[in-house]
Amino acid sequence: MILYNKIDRRELKLRLFQEDFDRRTLSFYCFVEIDDPQKYRDELFLKLSEMKVFGRIYVAREGINAQISVPLPEFDRFKAYIKQHPYTLDVLLNEAIEDNGKSFYKLKILVKYKILSDGLDNSTFDIYDVGKHLDAESYNQKLSEPETVVIDLRNHYEHEVGHFENAILPDVDTYKESIPVIVELLKEKQPKNIMLYCTGGIRCEKFSAYLRHQGFEHVFQLKGGVINYAHQVRELEIESKFKGKNFVFDDRMGERVTNDVIARCHQCGEPADVHVNCANDACHLLFIQCEKCAEKYRNCCSEACKSIIQLPVEEQIQLRKGKVHANAHHKSRYDNLKKINIRVD
Repeated sequence: MILYNKIDRRELKLRLFQEDFDRRTLSFYCFVEIDDPQKYRDELFLKLSEMKVFGRIYVAREGINAQISVPLPEFDRFKAYIKQHPYTLDVLLNEAIEDNGKSFYKLKILVKYKILSDGLDNSTFDIYDVGKHLDAESYNQKLSEPETVVIDLRNHYEHEVGHFENAILPDVDTYKESIPVIVELLKEKQPKNIMLYCTGGIRCEKFSAYLRHQGFEHVFQLKGGVINYAHQVRELEIESKFKGKNFVFDDRMGERVTNDVIARCHQCGEPADVHVNCANDACHLLFIQCEKCAEKYRNCCSEACKSIIQLPVEEQIQLRKGKVHANAHHKSRYDNLKKINIRVD
């Protein structure tokens, strides 16, 4: 019985591009009490492997958080399994806005202490007493009400390429970092309405419950996050108050919601909103790069990294042995960009 992937990633990526069927990328989550996370994890791995599902899934006692791609020939079977399982009966299957079917190349399911790294103690508040969910139309209407603040619960590199108009955009690396910052801000502002949004809804779910515990009564959250909002905007043909791209945590790096390009290339300052990882594996810094700079720097973040990737592979490996690159602890930070002489106007 195989419960983990044992095949090299290069082989897996090759197999993915050789598939003769299409895939559908989607995400889902739910906060539900899971008595034996390891047992459920193993069951999930076996079932999804049968259907050739790829992706990244976290399972914990507090619930499940999944970002996956499902073969279209198996989609009905997958949906039936998820909708019939007692843990996931009522989950919203959030389908990708833009999908090339190449978002994931293997299945990885991990048992975690939490499905969301938030630093909160679940025993101190009711995680099921959440804010009111709003659809796209209702969310747009509520945004126009007086004494209303809209808060982006995503990290700085996510909201840099796309966000709601007039949203508060915390300059943080992680969701955990943003929680005390936002709570302090709200205590100072004391708004009538608090509007939350994130990529797919999971961060809003937990944080809205925490805000209610903190005494904030009028807390609203975007149902299904930006992903579901974008689908509804298109289906209903209403104005999108979200401008730009929606950052996603898979090989696509982003989904376009509107044609607005609100970010700039970190190397030349020209309008751009394509996230890339530095081609130097010893760096791997996440940054925004335009096509011209991608060609000039050969998909690297700096001249230094460009020179390294031109060395023989064996020499590159030797150079990075036993070293932890300074950028490894940050997805993408302006201080790191400045250190390697990238323009960050």
